[in-house]
Amino acid sequence: MNPTTRRLFKILYGHVDSFLLVCSMILVGVGLAVLFSASDQSLAKLSSQSINILIACIVMWAIANVPPHQLLRFALPLYIVGLLLLFGVALFGEVSNGARRWLHLGFARIQPSELMKIAVPMMLAWYFDRHESMLRFRNYAVAAMILLVPVLLIARQPDLGTAILIASSGFFVLFFAGLDWKIMAGLFVSGLASLPVLWSIMHDYQKQRLLTLLDPEKDPLGAGYHTIQSMIAVGSGGMVGKGWLHGTQAHLDFLPEHTTDFIFAVFSEEFGLLGNIFLLLMYSLVIARGLSIAANAPTLFSRLMAGSITMTFFTYCFVNMGMVSGILPVVGVPLPLISYGGTSMVTVLLGFGILMSIHTHKKLVKT
Repeated sequence: MNPTTRRLFKILYGHVDSFLLVCSMILVGVGLAVLFSASDQSLAKLSSQSINILIACIVMWAIANVPPHQLLRFALPLYIVGLLLLFGVALFGEVSNGARRWLHLGFARIQPSELMKIAVPMMLAWYFDRHESMLRFRNYAVAAMILLVPVLLIARQPDLGTAILIASSGFFVLFFAGLDWKIMAGLFVSGLASLPVLWSIMHDYQKQRLLTLLDPEKDPLGAGYHTIQSMIAVGSGGMVGKGWLHGTQAHLDFLPEHTTDFIFAVFSEEFGLLGNIFLLLMYSLVIARGLSIAANAPTLFSRLMAGSITMTFFTYCFVNMGMVSGILPVVGVPLPLISYGGTSMVTVLLGFGILMSIHTHKKLVKT
């Protein structure tokens, strides 16, 4: 390999983690195959998702080439901008289906809550990195407020699924930063004690989702419809599935949102238990790689970011699969790298780009 080729290879591939890239692209490939089936073999939908994937991969590569100490500088500005946009949504946001989640900026229509999936853990990691030498209870209290403000603003929209993901990403940063288990136990007890208050301020459809989880058969054609149909699809796949393009629940339009939130049900019906085991294996490899990168990260900021991104990815997978399987209430959480949609794809691969940056730049950091 001549010097020019070697230099070009280093520029294009020098900060890409091969293992993480291969695993994520396998999942993306599986997602395209399932989407083709779930969308009734729509080439338009497949082309649209391919463009989303291309954009997300470019974002991942670009972020992977930015050193972690440079990313740290963007933490505070990104968080402030995200908060301002969330306040903008609360005041001027577009209402759609009873929810106020989108904001028109004149040249684009954005959903600021998606930005906070990265901005919140980055801000918390930045805060703990600045106070690493003198962490006290007040620091964790300030961090909790940093987390609580955007979570409440997003839950108010209402967008329970995104609020859960951002709350979990923030909690993971607090956990990896060394939050005392006694405090965590106290927070858990406080959370249980506040359930009656939370129930009183929940929207009617959110209450109905929780009640449906306990007994979906109570309203099989209404609130329980999503859960019942997805459980039928998952169960009917059996051991090896009905075969690619041969699922019935999605193709006969029994299964709702079969290209987005409930695409796991389509996969389960067509590829069965063995397919699910393969999918879980691939997700487990990605999570294991992320935790390995976090464990070997050279700075506190890097460790907290890598750990939070990895465990938030786990939460994505767990909540979506639990929702489709009927063990969790229905919330708007897509299956990462599989569900149709550009925002989720870009957010996940942006997170993977940060993981790659942390791993490939660690040799440049003096420890």
